[in-house]
Amino acid sequence: MTTATQVDKKKLKTPPLKIHTLGDRVLRQPAKRVAKVDDEIRQLAREMLQTMYSSDGIGLAAPQVGVNKQVIVIDLEPDNPAALPLILINPKVLRTSQKLCTGEEGCLSIPGVYLDVVRPVAIEVSYKDENGRPQKLAADDLLARCILHEMDHLAGVMFVDRVTNQLAMNQALQKQGFSAKDVKLVHS
Repeated sequence: MTTATQVDKKKLKTPPLKIHTLGDRVLRQPAKRVAKVDDEIRQLAREMLQTMYSSDGIGLAAPQVGVNKQVIVIDLEPDNPAALPLILINPKVLRTSQKLCTGEEGCLSIPGVYLDVVRPVAIEVSYKDENGRPQKLAADDLLARCILHEMDHLAGVMFVDRVTNQLAMNQALQKQGFSAKDVKLVHS
């Protein structure tokens, strides 16, 4: 049996899935829990990974490709063929650190826009892997940030919704042809 983690980390001229961008309503709908992890979900994860690698990303959530399911894929080492990607199905945050940090984030759904976002330094999450087995993971720094960023997508939240510097955000969005009216500020 092949697993979703057995995907060549190469750019495809035509990725299997289309990434939706800021302004598309599909990005604002809460994703549904996956009832059963089956071949269809594994195929979705494979295609999400292929699409993510083709777009130079390190994370991708199913809503970004128009699929309303709680599936995210992450690979912090897309240039390392030996590093296995993470596939998180129905992820749930169990704990977050009190300590916060500010870091620059970008998003495949808002290409060319990079802005600072404040997030917890460390988290613990539970999820199902691509074989449907329950897992727990403690993550910090970039991995924690990436998981939280992708989990936001599952709730219909985008990273620009968490940006506190409105002026910088408006300028960055305008420069890339996006509208600030598509941002829905959240205060955490």
